Amino acid sequence: MDKRWVIKEPGNKETIDRLVSELNVDSYIAGLLVQRGMDTYEKAKQFFRPTLKDLHDPFLMKDMDKAIERLDRAISNNEKILIYGDYDVDGTTSVALVHSFLREYHQNISFYIPDRYEEGYGISYKGIDYAYSNEFTLIIALDCGIKAVDKIEYANKKQIDFIICDHHLPGDKLPEAYAILDPKRPGDEYPFKELSGCGVGFKLIQGFAEHNDIPFKDLEQYFDLVVVSIASDIVPIVGENRTLAYFGLKRINQNPRPGIEAILEYSNIKRVQKIKEDQFNVFNKELTISDLVFIIGPRINAAGRMKDASQSVELLICDDKPFAQRIGKEINKNNKDRKELDTIITDQANKIITEGEHFKNRKSIVVYNENWHKGIIGIVASRLIEKFYKPTIVLTLSNNGLITGSARSIKNFDVYQAISNCNNLLENFGGHKYAAGLSLKPENLDAFINEFEKYASKNIKEHELTPEIEIDSELPMEAITPKFMRILKQFAPFGPGNMSPIFLTRKIVDSGDSKIVGKNHLKFKVATPENYDFQFSAIAFQQGHQWQKMKKMMPFDICYHLEENHWNGKTTLQLNIKDIKFSND
Repeated sequence: MDKRWVIKEPGNKETIDRLVSELNVDSYIAGLLVQRGMDTYEKAKQFFRPTLKDLHDPFLMKDMDKAIERLDRAISNNEKILIYGDYDVDGTTSVALVHSFLREYHQNISFYIPDRYEEGYGISYKGIDYAYSNEFTLIIALDCGIKAVDKIEYANKKQIDFIICDHHLPGDKLPEAYAILDPKRPGDEYPFKELSGCGVGFKLIQGFAEHNDIPFKDLEQYFDLVVVSIASDIVPIVGENRTLAYFGLKRINQNPRPGIEAILEYSNIKRVQKIKEDQFNVFNKELTISDLVFIIGPRINAAGRMKDASQSVELLICDDKPFAQRIGKEINKNNKDRKELDTIITDQANKIITEGEHFKNRKSIVVYNENWHKGIIGIVASRLIEKFYKPTIVLTLSNNGLITGSARSIKNFDVYQAISNCNNLLENFGGHKYAAGLSLKPENLDAFINEFEKYASKNIKEHELTPEIEIDSELPMEAITPKFMRILKQFAPFGPGNMSPIFLTRKIVDSGDSKIVGKNHLKFKVATPENYDFQFSAIAFQQGHQWQKMKKMMPFDICYHLEENHWNGKTTLQLNIKDIKFSND
């Protein structure tokens, strides 16, 4: 698929020149900082050296005082507390965090994860009935609840109080919970609005600790859970999230909890080596946000997709390594089963789209099969975006007789708003700009498909259906020095709001040893025509079709990430090529 290359504005030259002098960096590094809003020495220092002092006072969040008062009272009166969370990574890490922390101070506590297939997303009547029948009088809802107006009313009638910790946009009416912690609620002046659900849960325990004179150091063991949620929920890694992610990655790399350790045991990125008595944590490489997204997150998610998400919580809260390894092995199997099912359903969806003539002229894709696995359809929607690059909704039939679906989107198209526009045809919906979920009655399916397409056709320009690569800066090969790489590594953790920079280098050539490896990947070394002795290794995934031109020594332009490649115990610099354009194209 062709891609559009768009070069970002370089930033103010005077500001860049000033940072070059103040920070003793080159103009390319200074330019990257200015693009990210780090336009003073102080901002750059905070960016490169996050500290725990950068975290905001939890009591700046609306209702925090009420939440802590209710939690204190529940503990003083030995009330039964139920920690309730969604079945995805953000929900399960949130539950694991709050449950693990509170059980240190209160034993009358348990957790509840709704069944993806029987109860669906968020707070359920079944969950409230479970709490009532087991005499729970306080429920802490994490990563959900901000729109559960009817459910909270039902709980209030049963004398069950709710503390809602959510990060989603509220609806027109807030539920009448005892306390609502959500930085996105109207009138909340909390300085940072983009916390994950687990991040809001962390602010709750931070508030509790501060109020009860518990040392902040006691909270640091939970940073690993927060960073897994930040990575997996694709929230911006800026501001407070950057600080939490920075210290969370340190925690995972230096001292992961047994559950995360068990997940890593069944991945291919870790080797175990005894360095001291009872210490075995040595990694091939430092784990990054990308590793959490593609290795840890999917395995935590797999339990809820294939079986029971409570299994993931049990894994994350356990202290017993042999028990963690047993659950980790089972969750790894769940993940393998998920991958197989993912491949099958994606192939079926691809066939529907390629054989359906009407899809060619549409600006959106909606596919439905009543037999598809509900836990996989979100992943399939993401796969279809990669291939067809159109807003995509994948639908299947739920046990309750409703059609349910997951939506994913392309850049600059708000799929949540598009689905909201079809609200009159839906039973339920929720989500974010680029990912959402929905349910509807079967008789409304055709009308929904037409309405969704009508909205997409009106709001998507033709050029926006071509994937875009945003390039941070042009970069000559000679600028890639050891010092440049040392400083560039300090831009991490990378993620939304601070993506790994993409560079553009023009008119380079293959050094002569290019080859196709694996499944259509292109491996080669790049050089400038003027200096063949100055070479860098490069990998271009799924671009084997470029090999014939490359063999002819035709000059080409590349856009790429700079990264470290870890192989056989060695670490080398590598260009991860995002796209190639030949000069005569």
